[in-house]
Amino acid sequence: MLDLHPRLLRAFVAVADELHFGRAAARLFIAQQALSRDIRRLEEQLGVALLVRSTRRVSLTPAGARLLDGARGLLAAHDELVSSLTAPPPLLVDVNGPGEHPILARARELAPRTEFLARYHNGLASAVTAMVAGRLDVSFGRFAGLTHELRARVSHRPVRFHPLAVLIADDHPLAALPEIPLSVLASHELDVLEGNPATSEWTELGRRLAAAFGLRLSRPHVPAIGPDEMGLYLRRHREAVLAGVDLDGVPGAVTRPLVDPVPLALISLVHLKELRHPGLDALLAVATPDLRRPPGSWLPAEDEELLSGDSGRAPGRTPA
Repeated sequence: MLDLHPRLLRAFVAVADELHFGRAAARLFIAQQALSRDIRRLEEQLGVALLVRSTRRVSLTPAGARLLDGARGLLAAHDELVSSLTAPPPLLVDVNGPGEHPILARARELAPRTEFLARYHNGLASAVTAMVAGRLDVSFGRFAGLTHELRARVSHRPVRFHPLAVLIADDHPLAALPEIPLSVLASHELDVLEGNPATSEWTELGRRLAAAFGLRLSRPHVPAIGPDEMGLYLRRHREAVLAGVDLDGVPGAVTRPLVDPVPLALISLVHLKELRHPGLDALLAVATPDLRRPPGSWLPAEDEELLSGDSGRAPGRTPA
């Protein structure tokens, strides 16, 4: 039984495609002499002529034409098998909001062999806990609000500022305003989701905002899960819930941006320090920071410190 080396079949397919030894050798990045030697060896092993050579042209013999289709299929199966054994595992990415979708799309273009699995994890604190447990690879969120214990396990790269808003029932008194000054919000209670430990970094942000602008915080409530439940939650408790400006899709609710000044959160790409993966390399390569601040905006001091310091920031790497 013949044992044909894939290299010989690959050489034959290249010549059959190009019908020119020089072009086929250049395509395979080998010398023309080495290519001719491989074709002769393949013909000797099979005991048939596969190509007709002349000074002007190369053509397939009937045996060569029969071999070509089979050789393509064998090489495709070979390459698929090798790829399945050597391809990296899927990269599980937590996409917390619409602002991260363009980054993920560009990373997929940059690393087409990598499988990116996107999910919504609801809260960076919960996401980092999942990373430590091996259930998640990458997330986006407010790194400054994590506990010191969680921050010590991960690296981060600031990627954008996230303007803050409130989510309110569509019949709430503030719903009639297109945007809500913080001085007006001070007359109402603000829900910073203190009852949800999965989003503790968001609660910490709300407390800082309240302390800076004299806002009144509501008492903690059991958190709602899902858009429909959040709509019911807003009608039941009647408080404004701290949110991002891009939050939508909650039945019976509206999002209103906060202004005078515009409060911001610093959003980072976050991953375990020890993670090595071509998908992470692609994300870091395309996650070009956009840190242009709106005039007169407000950013918590802890977020400001991240912009001027290292704090576990990951260096960029170029995908292999």
